[in-house]
Amino acid sequence: MKRLLNTPLPTETDVHLILNGKQVPARTGELLVEALNRAAGEHGKKVPQVCYLPQMGPIQSCDTCMVSVNGSLVRACSTEVTAQMNVSTEGEAVDIAQREAFDRILKNHMLYCTVCDNNNQNCTVHNTTAELDVKHQSRPYTPKPYEKDMSNPFYRYDPDQCILCGRCVEACQNVQVNETLTIDWASDNPRVLWDGGEKIEGSSCVSCGHCVTVCPCNALMEKSMLGHAGYLTNLPDEALHDMIEVVKGVEPPIGYGPILALSEMESEMRHERVKRTKTVCTYCAVGCSFEVWTRDRHILKIEPTHGPANGISTCVKGKFAWGHVNAEDRLVHPLLRDGDHFREITWDEALDVIEKKFKQVMRDHGPDALAFISSSKTSNEESYLMQKLARAVIGTNNVDNCARYCQNPATMGLQRTVGYGGDSGSISDIETAGLVFIVGANPAENHPVLATRIKRSHKFRGQRLIVADIRKHEMAERADIFFRPNPSTDSVWMNGVAKYILDHKLHKPEFITKWVNHFDEFAKSLEPYTLEYTEKITGVPQATLITVANEVAAADGVCILFAMGVTQHCGGSDTATALSNLLLLTGNYMRPGAGAYPLRGHNNVQGASDFGSMPNVYSGYQKVEDEAVRAKFEAGWGVTLPTSTGKDNHQMIDAILDGSLKAMYIKGEDTVTSDSNAGYVAKALAQLEFFVVQDINFSETCRYADLVLPAATSLEKDGTFTSTERRIQRIYKALEPLGESKPDWEIIQLIANRMGGNWKYTHPSEIMAEAASLTPLIAGVSYERLEGFNSLQWPVHADGTDTPLLFTDKFNFPDGKARFFPVTWIEPSEEISSTYDLHLNNGRLLEHFEQGSMTRRTAGIHEITPNSFVEVSPELAEERGITSGRHVQLASPYGRVRVQVLVSDRVQGKQLYMSLNSVDQPVNNLTSSHTDRQTHTPAFKETAVSMTVLPEQGENPLPRKNFRYGTRTPTMGVEIERKWARSDYHIPGSKPSDKLVQIVSTHV
Repeated sequence: MKRLLNTPLPTETDVHLILNGKQVPARTGELLVEALNRAAGEHGKKVPQVCYLPQMGPIQSCDTCMVSVNGSLVRACSTEVTAQMNVSTEGEAVDIAQREAFDRILKNHMLYCTVCDNNNQNCTVHNTTAELDVKHQSRPYTPKPYEKDMSNPFYRYDPDQCILCGRCVEACQNVQVNETLTIDWASDNPRVLWDGGEKIEGSSCVSCGHCVTVCPCNALMEKSMLGHAGYLTNLPDEALHDMIEVVKGVEPPIGYGPILALSEMESEMRHERVKRTKTVCTYCAVGCSFEVWTRDRHILKIEPTHGPANGISTCVKGKFAWGHVNAEDRLVHPLLRDGDHFREITWDEALDVIEKKFKQVMRDHGPDALAFISSSKTSNEESYLMQKLARAVIGTNNVDNCARYCQNPATMGLQRTVGYGGDSGSISDIETAGLVFIVGANPAENHPVLATRIKRSHKFRGQRLIVADIRKHEMAERADIFFRPNPSTDSVWMNGVAKYILDHKLHKPEFITKWVNHFDEFAKSLEPYTLEYTEKITGVPQATLITVANEVAAADGVCILFAMGVTQHCGGSDTATALSNLLLLTGNYMRPGAGAYPLRGHNNVQGASDFGSMPNVYSGYQKVEDEAVRAKFEAGWGVTLPTSTGKDNHQMIDAILDGSLKAMYIKGEDTVTSDSNAGYVAKALAQLEFFVVQDINFSETCRYADLVLPAATSLEKDGTFTSTERRIQRIYKALEPLGESKPDWEIIQLIANRMGGNWKYTHPSEIMAEAASLTPLIAGVSYERLEGFNSLQWPVHADGTDTPLLFTDKFNFPDGKARFFPVTWIEPSEEISSTYDLHLNNGRLLEHFEQGSMTRRTAGIHEITPNSFVEVSPELAEERGITSGRHVQLASPYGRVRVQVLVSDRVQGKQLYMSLNSVDQPVNNLTSSHTDRQTHTPAFKETAVSMTVLPEQGENPLPRKNFRYGTRTPTMGVEIERKWARSDYHIPGSKPSDKLVQIVSTHV
């Protein structure tokens, strides 16, 4: 069974082994190599290990970790510890075996470290050469009959440098579980294959970067590193080749020692110009953390190592999509509207304009004539300051963030039932669940690193997987059970399943009696949801409903993952509530591997709300209408605060059009392409008397602004983000802000002080300290406790104790009990009709983020997926006489878009799916102003359209090089037995000839 990826290994020891004649503590069943690594130095030299990586476990391909156990040679990476095991890591037999194994590796790899971009003191092959004190190699280096593969836009594969360790295959097959890479062990010249072929382009490779990250040498390397990392590596190919020949020429007479010494000097020099900075991904909310390597402003690479959410994992965006940081069209000066154009002005001039206009609106119309929208991409500290600016300086509660567009219904549903509107546990809990139930979410594309944990547990640990969605995405393809409910009917089948469980006494009465209120009301509310009624409304067969009910009831822990397929409906809050009711009914809270997981979409959409950018709550969800809470903030901020709930995003747009809202300040949010019914929103923004937009590039929303302010990217500032698992993590400044751009917190403070705020923050740590002092939810959060890769999951108590798993001893209500909250089905706001006869679904793509504001500025992403498209089912395409590439016009009562068709069996019948990666023809031109009844989240998923076939037939909008055309080649890993079965393989050290290896080391 494969180890868990997000759950740390146990640290306690319970036995001893004899290591080189001395007793050392160990743990029964752990891998011997882990015990030896802990003991290295004090009880013997480090055991070489080229293919072993702790985050992945044993591969057994390199054989360099051979040791003697009870007199026999074994691989330390695959041998489990037992009590009083007698282990020797020294002596002639071990030395011969290790050197024989490494000599085979050097046959596949040319050591030209000084002129290699991977000579950064973390190359496993280089370091092992030094550790074994290799002077010469017995087997000459043998080139392979293959060319370098440069076909992927982000990384290249050099077969001549590949040592065939299989790390990349293990990472692809069993960590990422994309199942693209294999090794052709039957070939005379084995090499890594992509979908069984020799070319990366056109394969199923999703460019997640796992393979590049784990490669122990330079065989797989980021193209952004090539020619940039070393002092001698940016040379013409001919000169570089000549230098490599010189190195190989001097190796026989002088040995590797002097050559390695020179390369180590060069690698040490790189520290002077290569900076490594810890940061957190700025795309989805999984919260991947890693080091970004920079040389001046050039981003060399992203290096994941031991982030608490991701470990060695990344996706294509986090690993490679950083082109927006240095994009040519970055905003680098304040811009003031001058007629139909904008002109550059100074910061002082910009602040003068803001001060004058804001004060004028306040004098003429009062503070509630201004409104503020914060960003889910900026930091917690910046969200906190945005709401403080609105409330404490301007005097209005008109502040919100883009959680209004996606996640507020999830928060509402969970707050109704269990009291906290966040993930019940951690990603590690999802790994351990007996059953993962994905509803209206597409984690393989929207939260890919989290999805790898599910795919791995499903593949190796017997985890069951059920998916309910109207579109057959990757997780649906992998599921044990997949069903397609009719659009907007999820709450119906949830209640139907709950009724079946209750009727057949499959619920958990002991749990309910002890921990949940309002059971009788809930049970009564389920009476209409018979199997017959549920099937009629949802279209889900009764047999499927029964199977799902029995699976949920029988599973050892159920985690339900859900996202915008649940929330972006008129009944989104109620569906989230029904989901939580089902978990309570079956006792799936208060323990690891169970609970509700609303997968947050943006890197800091959780934190933007946590830190108070909402119209009804301060930081930590403390209500603005609570007098005691308000008094606390008034004392802390030294001001008198407004008493009534402010306007949310949706209400702000209406208020502009009715004339009561005159000025708006938006930070890091492209409202025109994010909010629903884009035409309506644009009309409103155009009517503002004064409009300030702050962003890193000139967005569609900027076109309506009077003043545009240049903000810094996440790599250009310090701060914190809060991920979907409530995990707060630090980001550190890797680069100076470009041009005259500034971190958002600095800009907000400049504005506040022009308006009389008298703020004196010098660093975001001071802002966090203030927020923590006023917010019980994060009382113990400090930058010191978040140093480096450390993190905290809220609630965080004053002593720094955090809460990876919620509800271990109570629910977040005064009596400690959860609450069943009965809901009734709300029919969709729009259904297909004779005029608008197709249902339009919409969402992200793996390689793009939202409308592509950031990802389109990375050339490789644009190369893979340059166009937006609408997925049309094969049956509808046949009915309408269209093929992929045909231009069509989609129309709704709210607007129209022109887009190309992609015929796909991911959708069926009259269902369409449109990707979001377009600013020119955004899907929200078609969506309505209908919203969730409770939270005003737009009903993006309730859209009926017509489709007019246009005469233009273009190329397929999805290039053939896109990974969606690939065919995966699943295996259980490296298939090391196939290597062992080769006629040219034997266990190192097991033949007399192995003693003849001429690798001489100096013994002191």
